[in-house]
Amino acid sequence: MGISMAIWLSIIIFLVVTIWQYGDEITAEPSDVIIVLGSGLRRDGRAGDALWRRSLWGAEIYKQGYADAIICTGGIGGGQSRSEAAVCRLILIEEGVPPEAIFIEEKSRSTEQNAIYAQEIMIEKGWTTSIVVTDSFHMRRASWIFERQAVAHSRAPVPRDWVAQRFFVQHLLRELAALHWEAFKTFFNLPITNFELS
Repeated sequence: MGISMAIWLSIIIFLVVTIWQYGDEITAEPSDVIIVLGSGLRRDGRAGDALWRRSLWGAEIYKQGYADAIICTGGIGGGQSRSEAAVCRLILIEEGVPPEAIFIEEKSRSTEQNAIYAQEIMIEKGWTTSIVVTDSFHMRRASWIFERQAVAHSRAPVPRDWVAQRFFVQHLLRELAALHWEAFKTFFNLPITNFELS
């Protein structure tokens, strides 16, 4: 029992270090498209904090000239009348991104589906390289999922200090649980997730 607990704690420490490292490393390189990962809306239909951060950072990466197009991802959540992707698009336009440079993917309900449906748009447009934009605490799992779906990507995590420290710890703990679930799914070859655990 003691050995098993020690092994499990070692895995937890490894995952925390890995999440932290991926959240600190911007590996973005010139690509065909920037992919902004969706996140939930508020009850009134406005962007939640995570979607707001990701959209603003996606606009910044675009302005820095890394890609000429952006895909906003995220479907319509329960009780909502518009998609996460549509709200992302509005924020990007407010930040000066030309509407014609923005493409929306409105079918996904999870990070796994973000990758699958964004890849469909990439194939349709003949794009082969991408930059994934998401929160720093989410980047390790998101990158793993994109790798599993064979989506060529580099990474542009939202700066860590854009998230209040008290919330960052909460998000980190949820990511640890989600990574366990992702590993379980991979090991047992379970179907695509159509909801987001975290």
